[in-house]
Amino acid sequence: MPTAHNSVRFQTESSDHGQRIDHWVHARLPEFSRSRIQDWIKSGRVRVNGAAVKTSYTIHAKDEIEVEPADPPPLNATAEDIPLTVLYEDEDLVAIDKPAGMVVHAGAGVHSGTLVNALLHRFGELSGVGGPLRPGIVHRLDRFTSGVMLVAKNDAAHQNLAAQFSGREVEKVYLTLVHGAVKNETGRIERPIARDPVHRARMTARLSEGRAAWSEYRVLRRFAEFTFLEVRIGTGRTHQIRVHLASIKHPVVGDTLYGAPAQPLLGRFFLHAHRIRFHLPSTGVEMAIESPLAPELATWLATL
Repeated sequence: MPTAHNSVRFQTESSDHGQRIDHWVHARLPEFSRSRIQDWIKSGRVRVNGAAVKTSYTIHAKDEIEVEPADPPPLNATAEDIPLTVLYEDEDLVAIDKPAGMVVHAGAGVHSGTLVNALLHRFGELSGVGGPLRPGIVHRLDRFTSGVMLVAKNDAAHQNLAAQFSGREVEKVYLTLVHGAVKNETGRIERPIARDPVHRARMTARLSEGRAAWSEYRVLRRFAEFTFLEVRIGTGRTHQIRVHLASIKHPVVGDTLYGAPAQPLLGRFFLHAHRIRFHLPSTGVEMAIESPLAPELATWLATL
């Protein structure tokens, strides 16, 4: 097995003609993930006939291919000086107003610029219950969902908050704009959510099996082609609100993954974690923390 700083060389054959370089290398070095090999190609560590190529390069017969493996990034989150908006803080936890576009923790090719990197710079040590890549992370928001998110500073607080989440004692309220005119002023969607067997990046509520999930909505305002909703969820499944609303033919505005048309001027989907209600770990006092609607969403809403 090749190691970092120890390059390996191959020569292609006529039967290899037309294959993508990343697929071809992965077939010969299956112990490395394709995303890792793609990273090597992008950083010039895979050379064809002595020259760096793009991941879309297609193989020709008798290409000379050199692969110089690199060590993976360290499996520890590092501190980065990234601005954060703090909504609440005490000795046990901090509530952050997460912006859209920020990934919560490293993974799937993202190693920097995450909420965890920013938290470590701002607060130093956080709870270790979630492991070295997810310090302090009790729950998550999708990358393009903005709003309030709780982070645990110590292990005892983390365990207490995690128990509240798993016991469905935490109230989570979101604001969203959906396509079309939602028929009823209030409603409840109760459908199990599972990984889509065909499109693996998506979840689905169309199957009979899956993890139980419910979402309740209330109409806040109606527009000609859209409805502004408040949504309360009692479970926290992956993409839950997006999947449930798409299942009743009212996809979240900008959510192209679930069938909504693209909204280039918005640059994200219209979903905001507005309020979270829970009990403070040390005192048991009930606490509700709110995040105002993200400025770019408020501006877009005003144009309607």
